[in-house]
Amino acid sequence: MNVSIRLAREEEAFIVHQVMIAAFEEYRQMDVPSSALNETVDSIRQKLRSGTEQALLCFNSNQPIGTVRFTINGASLYFFRLSVCPKARGKGVAKAMLHWLEDYAKECKVQEIGCRVRASIPKNIYLYESAGYHICEEKIVMSNDVIPVKTVVMKKYLAK
Repeated sequence: MNVSIRLAREEEAFIVHQVMIAAFEEYRQMDVPSSALNETVDSIRQKLRSGTEQALLCFNSNQPIGTVRFTINGASLYFFRLSVCPKARGKGVAKAMLHWLEDYAKECKVQEIGCRVRASIPKNIYLYESAGYHICEEKIVMSNDVIPVKTVVMKKYLAK
């Protein structure tokens, strides 16, 4: 699969949202559904506009197939909502976006990159481990401020 990856523009928030919802739909029936399913195009657009976060878009033949959002804080890049459309999974799309993020982080003089993953979804943990990330912390987060969800923080330290 020949993909192209680039930063999303504010006016593409609807594409970021559309891909994210398609990717996270499988988590709707979980005991505690992903909060990604509650996000709106407007909330994403506002964050892109204000610069509080950035997003990538990944395309195959001009069709959006992946996205990931991220922030940079000092020497750390934190990414979240890594999303690959179901029909494009298993073809290296997620790893291509991770590689792009790592290159971008290095350009920005960032020394570590990380994310938070639900402990109950081992395939996602395995994806990051296979890309060189390691579990460095376990944390309980509160979904909708009431339901505890066990997560792991995963990081990768980048060579200078």
